[in-house]
Amino acid sequence: MTIEEQIKEAVRTIPDFPKPGISFKDITTLFLNPALCNEVLDELVKQTPEGTTAIVGVESRGFIFGFPLALRLGIPFIPLRKAGKLPGDTWVQSYDLEYGSAQIEMHKNALTSEDKVVVHDDLLATGGTAAAAVDLVKKAGAQIQGFSFILGLDILNGEKLLQEASRNITILARC
Repeated sequence: MTIEEQIKEAVRTIPDFPKPGISFKDITTLFLNPALCNEVLDELVKQTPEGTTAIVGVESRGFIFGFPLALRLGIPFIPLRKAGKLPGDTWVQSYDLEYGSAQIEMHKNALTSEDKVVVHDDLLATGGTAAAAVDLVKKAGAQIQGFSFILGLDILNGEKLLQEASRNITILARC
């Protein structure tokens, strides 16, 4: 069975969550299989562009594989958090979700103009969250090397929004 098939089998869909009409892809069921989680990390490491100097993970599910990915690569992990959650000087970016709007922030001193960043999150839907992450990375003067996601919802075409920042978009399983 391919890693994509294994991920699809492990992830469950929750209908009408967080609101009616949304089919939420819950990756927490993937965590019940440590061997598969290690395979996911192995694949993310393989697909990370050479020269990447930091992994930027989007709160909160982007932290789950983003931090261990950074550890395996021996590079820093930069958390992007919901507005008001980081102490110190931050940049804030607003964005739209498929079911609302939100803000994320990043410490101003987290990246430099020398950094080449991969943005990681659990799921690519409309691309709004990852695009907001791009805006924060660019505010720091850093470069986008690419993106990595566990799941991609092809019907929402989020990949198209991100291609301007980088065509290096890793999606391990497409739904």
